Amino acid sequence: MSKSLTGTLPYVVLFIALETFIYLYHHTAFVLTLPIATVAVVSLIYFANNPVGHSRRFRVRTYMNWLPLGLTYASLYMGRYNLTVGKTSFGDALMTKEDFGTIFGVGAVVYGVSFLVNGPLTDRLGGKAAIMVGAGGAAVANIALGVISYWALEHTATFSLFWPFLLLYAFNMYFQSFGAVSIVKVNAAWFHIRERGVFGGIFGTLISLGIFLAFDLNQIFLDLSVKSDGSPRTWVVFFIPAAILLLWIVVDLFLVKDTPGQAGFEDFNTGDAGSSDAPDATPLGAMALYKRLITHPVILTMVAIEFCSGVLRNGIMHWGKIYSKEVGIYHTDFFFANWGLVLMVAGISGGFFAGLISDKLFQSRRGPSAFFLYAGMFAGFTAMVFAVPLGWNGTIGFLSFFISMCVIGVHGMLSGTASMDFGGKKAAATTAGIIDGFVYLGTGFQSVALGHIIDNYSWNAWPIFLLPFTLVGIYFTRRIWNAFPEK
Repeated sequence: MSKSLTGTLPYVVLFIALETFIYLYHHTAFVLTLPIATVAVVSLIYFANNPVGHSRRFRVRTYMNWLPLGLTYASLYMGRYNLTVGKTSFGDALMTKEDFGTIFGVGAVVYGVSFLVNGPLTDRLGGKAAIMVGAGGAAVANIALGVISYWALEHTATFSLFWPFLLLYAFNMYFQSFGAVSIVKVNAAWFHIRERGVFGGIFGTLISLGIFLAFDLNQIFLDLSVKSDGSPRTWVVFFIPAAILLLWIVVDLFLVKDTPGQAGFEDFNTGDAGSSDAPDATPLGAMALYKRLITHPVILTMVAIEFCSGVLRNGIMHWGKIYSKEVGIYHTDFFFANWGLVLMVAGISGGFFAGLISDKLFQSRRGPSAFFLYAGMFAGFTAMVFAVPLGWNGTIGFLSFFISMCVIGVHGMLSGTASMDFGGKKAAATTAGIIDGFVYLGTGFQSVALGHIIDNYSWNAWPIFLLPFTLVGIYFTRRIWNAFPEK
């Protein structure tokens, strides 16, 4: 690790100590101050890591570009995973586990398939326009979900929420899919390949912050909104994320630029695939670009890995919280009682581990990081196969944290960083769309499958279903061990 990065450690430790004190003092205050502390820490790390030697002025302008983008994306997570928080208060009368699995599964498939259109569209429109469209559409969808929730709960509906939520959540996920490709598209023009590993950890931290906000902050909104008769105002977990997204659209409008050239700086060679093309080279059409990408052996391998990542990531992230509530440890187990925080710590740990060893030990190759993290997932799920039927609930909480750390690290390294490397800044969004699309196809597959399996069999089948996907991931990550983009 560089001396500049090492020099930030005392500040990081200070922030961790301060937030630990706030957590012990008051949980709600902790949830509200943690986002500020997180932004401060990643800001320190960002300014300490400058392997390419950019000017201070350029670094500050880049910071003003990626920070609002990252916080917009974090807010999209609030409007995506609020469905899981809502499910815990709807109960089976309004939404069964199989209903939830199907709703989230269909939404995930829509998210994945949408990349076929939204990836090339973002490469044409630019990331700034795409992130604003995505945030606006997701806000409208969440407002509609809030209205349906309000009507159903206030009028004591006796019918299932399945069909209205299925359609509206699919609408939401279509617009959510603009988020990932927009981020990759913009950042591909602002970051050199040699600094993307560490920055991937930074951006992964902001994504993890979004997961934390989605689970813990939405839960606080839900807890604070309980009526005098004890019934929840579940609609707040849809209305509040919608309002936050609309706010970020305004901020992005004024601060975000697609390229350094649009911000008054000189565009530069980022060192990734296609970076040596002539600046005025005619861009490939969507079909020609897809043909080139789907015949690229490394990208095809990453697609297979990330399909497995989608199965494993959401297979643990969503069902872990529901499992804890069903077995009665939702409020007593540290890991599940603080699920959003746990996922955030997992994402930060996994993201920085993957990014640092990629840039510092493996010359910005992404395969080795993914291989080691998949090996960790195999060990974690093997232990969980025994822990679930034996009822070792404390162990299950820790294993869920460890597995989440590994899979979020892989996801950030491949979908967020390697897609920029191998797609290049001209095709970054399309490449990210293909890779991330298969993440959500995997998500949809596991969501429908596990919803049916758990409802009709038992929780014992939960880790058994997921374990084989870790072996597939190990095989394919080993195949891209030496992969590096050719210019």
